Amino acid sequence: MLTKENTVIGFIGTGVMGNSMAGHLLRAGFPLVVYTRTKEKALGLIEQGAEWAGSPREVAQKANVIITIVGYPNDVEEVYLGNEGLITNGRENTYLIDMTTSTPTLAEKLHGAAKAKQMHAIDAPVSGGDIGAKEARLSIMAGGEREAFDAVKPILQILGPNVIYQGKAGAGQHTKMCNQIVIASTMIGVAESMVYANKAGLDPEKVLATISSGAAGSWSLSNLAPRMINGDFEPGFYIKHFIKDMNIALAEAEKMGMEAPGLALARSLYGELANDGEENGGTQAIYKYWKE
Repeated sequence: MLTKENTVIGFIGTGVMGNSMAGHLLRAGFPLVVYTRTKEKALGLIEQGAEWAGSPREVAQKANVIITIVGYPNDVEEVYLGNEGLITNGRENTYLIDMTTSTPTLAEKLHGAAKAKQMHAIDAPVSGGDIGAKEARLSIMAGGEREAFDAVKPILQILGPNVIYQGKAGAGQHTKMCNQIVIASTMIGVAESMVYANKAGLDPEKVLATISSGAAGSWSLSNLAPRMINGDFEPGFYIKHFIKDMNIALAEAEKMGMEAPGLALARSLYGELANDGEENGGTQAIYKYWKE
């Protein structure tokens, strides 16, 4: 059983979401070892008592539960399987939890590589954005061996109350693709609705107060439409990362012989925004497609 007395948590990736997530674990009383490519992003955690590691190798040598949330699948592969990687340099019975949105295929590969070294790999991507990370209200969807999931579930519940085991390795990533497919089309509707309200001469805030509690209600409408109205396009979730997710989902859908026209349209619109220099904006910046 993993306890605060026998567990050291390693955390790799202290970006928009990772910083808050790592902070919750630290405040819960777990010893925390952090690594990120830009040390400055981890200074707040270090000031709170986290230990800095100079590489994934060093994290692997010091921690027995390691959480990663990085940018792209190639980053994940390097962090786990590179010369300085966690699996390459890790110890037996270490629990490896990748919370990056990545490919189901890579999740399966990491699971197999970890198992060969008597380690436990879990794919556990999240939904909830920067707000969910800050407020410890993330939804966490996990794939891997059930016994390994059960062992780390209490730790994951520090990050969010909705932690659900989805099935074998890769199942967490497939579930996240379902999540992103819903969001892709929803974001088009949210933006169109707010632009329509403006063009109709309505007060968008009053419109939002009305429709967000009705059948149109959604997390995106309640949390991101206000940012659109206020001209706040700072990233809770980067457009460039959302495009990466949609590309994964489209590729997986194609493998299954499934058409996804709504997803394809969203990918096209966000691609145009990225080409116009908005790749580092938040996903709510799709509002600019109509406004500008």
